[in-house]
Amino acid sequence: MSITLTENAARQIKKQLEKRGSGIGLKLGIKKSGCSGYAYALDYAEQLNDGDLAFENHGVKVIVEASDLEFVDGIELDYRREGLNEAFQFNNPNVKGTCGCGESFSVS
Repeated sequence: MSITLTENAARQIKKQLEKRGSGIGLKLGIKKSGCSGYAYALDYAEQLNDGDLAFENHGVKVIVEASDLEFVDGIELDYRREGLNEAFQFNNPNVKGTCGCGESFSVS
């Protein structure tokens, strides 16, 4: 089981946590959404809850609920700037397809 962050992603998460003034890390999950079935859900975690797993990279924690792990196990989270756009990028080996708009994915 692994969740990894690039240095760029870790730097961005640290910056956002400092700006917020609270939080122990980034919460990564999935939700049913879009044309392909699932979409990523990002939030900041204030604490570890029962059933949460923590993965640490470059001094930053990523928190995942155990029930979501099968969908994100092995994912690499990156943060990229392309022109005027900047966003987290998900390199997920479990994804079998994505929708045309790029907002959702399927795993079966």
